[in-house]
Amino acid sequence: MSITPRQAAEVLATADLIYSQTEVEQALDRMAIEITGKLSGEDPLVLCVLNGALIPTGHLLTRLNFPLRHDYIHATRYRGGTSGAELEWIGRPSTSLTGETLLVVDDILDEGVTLSAIVAACREAGARVVYTAVLVEKLHEKGNGFVADFVGLTVEDRYVFGYGMDFNGYHRNAPGIFGVQGY
Repeated sequence: MSITPRQAAEVLATADLIYSQTEVEQALDRMAIEITGKLSGEDPLVLCVLNGALIPTGHLLTRLNFPLRHDYIHATRYRGGTSGAELEWIGRPSTSLTGETLLVVDDILDEGVTLSAIVAACREAGARVVYTAVLVEKLHEKGNGFVADFVGLTVEDRYVFGYGMDFNGYHRNAPGIFGVQGY
């Protein structure tokens, strides 16, 4: 479903504010403390899951005050839409994953399909250990039982956007986490 900029503006105007910018920033602060406690001596490679995790990863990296490297991985099921389909691999890390300690950062853990597949691919590529961090986790049963190692915030099972998450390609830049009316 494609929408116009006017329709996108209407979605934002009618959306429910679930977490303010301040609350999201506090969650990122807490995540950074937890991640630092676990990975500060590990020389981790941080993988940003594009496109959604671009914004949360950027905010998170500035809070991690220890040596790390970063790269990206691009796999998606949404392709700008509002429902998932088959996983499509668009880009793999340029860095060899052999023997690496990885932190894979994603915007949201919904059904766990994408992140589970990414973790499996990283292990197959030779990663020593793979940790996962998500800004938002939806509170519902994950069919595959996937659990993230670090979670910033939780939301009920509804369509959310902001801080990297989009609604039909819009509002990744919204300063907070918003719930779409009617989803």
